[in-house]
Amino acid sequence: MIRYCALLCLSALLLAQNAAKTAPNNSNVPVYTSDGRLVFPANYREWIYLTTGMDMDYNPDPSMAGHSMFDNVFVNPEAYKVFVATGTWPDGTMLVLEGRMAANKGSINKAGHFQTNDVMMRSVHVKDSRFDGKWAFFGSDDEGKPTKQIPKEAVCYSCHDQHAAVDTTFVQFYPTLLEVAKSKGTLSPAYLKDEAATAGASAK
Repeated sequence: MIRYCALLCLSALLLAQNAAKTAPNNSNVPVYTSDGRLVFPANYREWIYLTTGMDMDYNPDPSMAGHSMFDNVFVNPEAYKVFVATGTWPDGTMLVLEGRMAANKGSINKAGHFQTNDVMMRSVHVKDSRFDGKWAFFGSDDEGKPTKQIPKEAVCYSCHDQHAAVDTTFVQFYPTLLEVAKSKGTLSPAYLKDEAATAGASAK
């Protein structure tokens, strides 16, 4: 869910991509073309909304200086129900990250920021046993064409492996699901180590 990670992954994908148009995916399960490209789930905004972050970055991008962006996260309803019951994600989970430009001037607004119609990026984090490591990242261009899997060498994979709270997903930023994971005992050792280090630094 970190912008820098997502943008790097998306850039790596779009540089290599040359996909043909196909019918949109309006189902709640992963749909692939015959050559393994993911058909972007066009109905993702009808899914379960998990969280919104603003300007979240662990390695600031100079090109975004002076700009703000909201990161919205949605998950398919079937996966959400399983997580609430078990604290883990089932096969077929799809998490969509949508980045929208922020603005502070408009209508009657006098303070703070709101989301605009400018979608800056979209990416999909898919859990499917067909993938090495069970999880894969896919980007999405403006036209919603089917996209290739982002290569495993991309930084998003190592970042999620090393810091995600549950099963390579940033549940630590999904406030309602974080409590579920705590109650189910499914928090990752890597996340608990990060939390201990942060608590230790704060205590000094």
